[in-house]
Amino acid sequence: MRLALCCLVIGLQSAASAVAQEWPTRAVTMVVPYAAGGTTDVVGRILSPGLSEQLGQQVIVDNVSGAGGMIGVARVAKAPPDGYQFVMRNVGTHAQNAALYSRPLYDAAADFVPAALLVDQPMLLVVRKDLPANNLPEFMAYAKANQAKMQYGSAGVGSPTHLACLMLNLAIGINAAHVPYRGGGPAMQDLFAGRIDYFCFNTASIMPQIEAGKARALALLSAKRSQALPDLATAQEQGLKDFEFANWLAFFLPKGTPQPIVLKLHAAALATLASGAVQERLKQLGAEPVDPARNIPDELPAFVKGEIAKWARIIKEADIKLD
Repeated sequence: MRLALCCLVIGLQSAASAVAQEWPTRAVTMVVPYAAGGTTDVVGRILSPGLSEQLGQQVIVDNVSGAGGMIGVARVAKAPPDGYQFVMRNVGTHAQNAALYSRPLYDAAADFVPAALLVDQPMLLVVRKDLPANNLPEFMAYAKANQAKMQYGSAGVGSPTHLACLMLNLAIGINAAHVPYRGGGPAMQDLFAGRIDYFCFNTASIMPQIEAGKARALALLSAKRSQALPDLATAQEQGLKDFEFANWLAFFLPKGTPQPIVLKLHAAALATLASGAVQERLKQLGAEPVDPARNIPDELPAFVKGEIAKWARIIKEADIKLD
């Protein structure tokens, strides 16, 4: 009886391994936890054709927005660990929400397996085109004088775009009204229409609109300048000492996903990012592909835990809590 049971277990393990080796045999879904038109969506749609080619099956982008990205991420946390659903997450949905909420919809560290880092994303302070400020010092002066009537948008409560502006407001010493949206795309449209005053946005999805004059960028919020906007000074360069806020994107699979599947998605992501055409499109938008030296599978869990710990410390020091 015991021998038969052992044989059954070995047989099941062998079958599971064979299935993992053959993955994928049908279309795969990339969940983007924000509405269409935002940065995560734009980058996902740039990468999906290359991923489809590398994997030999179509990679479908599915926008599942809400709760600052947590709804879409939670769906993947509960998905079968078979590789047919993975999520593109950012510093907000993975590292920051764990500290911002007392009861997040998932355990950022325990419920997922990191598959690949994708891009680093500098963030910008972007204002409506007619706001009377041409640089960060002028914005600070205007905001302090008009904060009672000013509004800033975000891709949702707890999203990186929310936290970036919230921390900027704290650094400046203002308390403007927050208007959350279900993604960066809808917020961007209201900024262009002048219904909100400013937005702390990722460069990737707003670069074309800045170039078209629909909105104006006043400062980079990252520590160094962006190749996409080499003449735009950082907040630190404009007098906001030690201020830094940047974003990253990465692919995550549900916990328990077989290692062969994780490694296949990792390899497909790196091959896609290595494409000259993909790199050019990303760099034009200000999204910088991650150095392959930072993209070693065995080291990704440590990177993720480090980001969670770093943002827990920053959020605690800033005394920010969203529930």
